[in-house]
Order: sequence, then C-alpha cells, then structure tokens
Amino acid sequence: MTHPVRLGVNIDHVATVRNARGGIHPDPVRAAREALAAGADGITAHLREDRRHITDADIDALSALCAGAGRPLNLEMAVTEEMLAIALRHRPHAACLVPERREEVTTEGGLAVAGHEARIAPVVKALADAGMRVSLFIEPSLEQVEAAHAVGAQVVEFHTGRYCHLSGDDRAVEFERLQTAAGRAADLGLEVHAGHGLDYGTAADMMAIPEIRELNIGHFLIGEAVFVGLTAAIHRMRAAMDAN
Repeated sequence: MTHPVRLGVNIDHVATVRNARGGIHPDPVRAAREALAAGADGITAHLREDRRHITDADIDALSALCAGAGRPLNLEMAVTEEMLAIALRHRPHAACLVPERREEVTTEGGLAVAGHEARIAPVVKALADAGMRVSLFIEPSLEQVEAAHAVGAQVVEFHTGRYCHLSGDDRAVEFERLQTAAGRAADLGLEVHAGHGLDYGTAADMMAIPEIRELNIGHFLIGEAVFVGLTAAIHRMRAAMDAN
C-alpha cells in the first residue's frame, strides 16, 4: 500500500541495547524485518564514526534485507571520506548527510550547509552520481534550505527536535518556521522529509504541512516497543499519520 506520507523506521537503538551487553541480542536486522512487515515504508540506520550502535556488519545485512524486500534503506552518514566510501560500496536507496560529534548522545541540530558548501557539494555529487537519493538533515531555516538546493541535494529532512521539546506559543512559532521552510523547499524542487523526537502526537502534527512526504522515526518507536511490541507501535504511528 502506498501512503500519502511515508514512514521510515530508524532501528539504531535496537543496536544500542544490543551493544550495551555485547552479543547478538536484540538483533536490529530482525527489528527491521518486523518493521517492514508492520507497514514501514523503509528502514533508516545511522552508521556513526564511533560505531556506538549500528555496525558495518549491520549495514551489510540491512542492505541485503531491504534489497530483497524491495524497500528502501536510508543510510544516515557524516560528511567524511570513510562514510562516503561505505555508501558508494553499498549504494543504498538513500543517503542522508547528518552532523556528527563524538560527545553528543544523539544528533543535535541540523547539518550546517550554509557556509560549508565547498565541503558538502562534492559528497552530494558523488552520492547522486552513484544513483542514491541524497538528503540533507537540516534545521528548518530558509538559509539552510537555499544552501541545500545550491549543493545539489534532492531532499531536505527537517530536524523536528526543537518543535517536539517546545510548548504553547513557542511551539506554534516553530511550527510556522517548519511550514515556511517546507514551502520554500518545495518551490525549489526539493522533496521534504522530517524527523527527530517525533511521537504519535507530534508526528500527526506534521501531517498539517502538505509538503512533507516522509517522516523518519526511531527512538520513540523503539521505546514504545518495550511496552506494546514494535508491530503495534508502528501500526499506531501509521494510524496517527493517516488520520490527518
């Protein structure tokens, strides 16, 4: 079934739990398989420089799984030569360039594209030339949208963490910022995605922005899976998205 807005499920934190003890359980590839069976439109995984959760072996297995299922793998990656080489070797459906700092707990904020076009543009070109859909994970600002277009990205994914952590009038202002940035991105021919910090309620909120074509959600769904199971969590997320 094709949904108006796609749901990508990030399985990084299944690997986080596995790596806390070592060994092979829980298996992020099994989680990806279950997510696809439950109705996820694709799988997202972030191969970090320090390999704190997803590993190279996971990417090997996830690439095979998604190819066999005919579903997209979205590889989140830092703008480094090492990650570029890995992406070019695997050639996932999509590559999303994200900021990365060793000391952060999770990705904090969007990639600074404006002012760093000379560094980012060659990576975008190399990925696109290899047939990958190239996304940039950015703040919902007009400056970053314009820069993403300038370096040749096909997709922008807006960092929604700030929206999710705000409330009241501040949240309303941030929502307007998301709307404005999404409109400008669409005008430039960029596909619009969103992700980070989304739960059932805030994911449903994103459906009011007509330009958004995909949500990528991980931490919340994996947390919910502890209580209700991954299939049930994805079904409820899909229902929340489709109800709006």
